Amino acid sequence: MERVILGIDPGTQLLGFGIIGVEGKKASYVDMGVLDLRKEPDAYTKLQSIYECISEVCRNYHPTELAIESPFYGKNAQVVLKLGRAQGAAILAAKEYGVLEVTEYAPRKAKEAIVGNGAASKEQVQMMLEKTLGVKLESKHLDATDALAIALCHHFETSRPVAVPKGKGGWEQFLKDHPERISK
Repeated sequence: MERVILGIDPGTQLLGFGIIGVEGKKASYVDMGVLDLRKEPDAYTKLQSIYECISEVCRNYHPTELAIESPFYGKNAQVVLKLGRAQGAAILAAKEYGVLEVTEYAPRKAKEAIVGNGAASKEQVQMMLEKTLGVKLESKHLDATDALAIALCHHFETSRPVAVPKGKGGWEQFLKDHPERISK
């Protein structure tokens, strides 16, 4: 695979991860899972579990890029702080295992990229992932499907063609002016 993208939906109760492989412009499903943190005795043990889980995922799949959901603005600052800590533990584990590129995406951005609607339900996201990646995903892994959506969103964002240039000539003129940008 040219690229292996690890997507993470960080959480302090459930953390989802999803992995896609990219060859050329085609993305394919690799794996996904959920780390259940609800029985951990304290916040610091949860962070250790997140670090260990993501380290293991990185050892097994050797991701080249990490796409992670950013903590969203909420009414409760403590929740945002806890999510930020979970995100930090996951990023540290990935960076330690050689992931060079880390990109954050807002939850609405990933849903919009996959479903076309930033307010889409988890079930709608799962259905579109199944169609896009050609796999059947289990409903019990909705946190993992969110992570898979973040990984696929990153693929879409990083593989889109150059924006249409403004001004006269459009694409034909752009290609004429920039022959080095054409792949053969």
